[in-house]
Amino acid sequence: MQKAKILLVDDRPENLLALEAILSALDQTLVRAASGEEALKALLTDDFAVILLDVQMPGMDGFETAAHIKRRERTRDIPIIFLTAINHGPHHTFRGYAAGAVDYISKPFDPWVLRAKVSVFVDLYMKNCQLKEQAALLRLQLEATGAEPAIGGALLGELSARLAAVEEQAESLTKQLDGTEDGGVAATAAHLERKLTGLRRALDALRPGTD
Repeated sequence: MQKAKILLVDDRPENLLALEAILSALDQTLVRAASGEEALKALLTDDFAVILLDVQMPGMDGFETAAHIKRRERTRDIPIIFLTAINHGPHHTFRGYAAGAVDYISKPFDPWVLRAKVSVFVDLYMKNCQLKEQAALLRLQLEATGAEPAIGGALLGELSARLAAVEEQAESLTKQLDGTEDGGVAATAAHLERKLTGLRRALDALRPGTD
């Protein structure tokens, strides 16, 4: 299976190196960007599961970079986790969420927590890719062979079961985080819910007899 890509954006090489060390255990493809401009350039050609974005950068800072990412249709749904070395208080955190972040983490952060959060979005991304590929293949099979609805229904049933498993994982994650004081929990849960709802609607649209 193809690895997911994770975009790491920070103007300090030592911070990028530290992030790579923390996330290497996920065994995914880590892509460096030393500025907001470099990040936007990388996003033109590659698809990413999640973006780790430093807030304090010279020139285009993290907030401005996130605004550009969210304005592009191709990249607007990529989860963004803001990283900052300075805790400016709730108003600064709210600005991060307003810019489209799904989470906002102050340095120094717990490596295990960061890795666990990134892992959630990588898993969701991989499941999304699998479901989209299978749905596209199903469409082609039905169009090319004129398969009977019963056959299509069986395949759709398998896809629905796979999506249900992802929905169950997301619900379990939300329950685990519900008792924490992490400010990013609500935003993360909302993002997961939107993505899964969209997939469920797309899957329902494939069912025979659905307009």
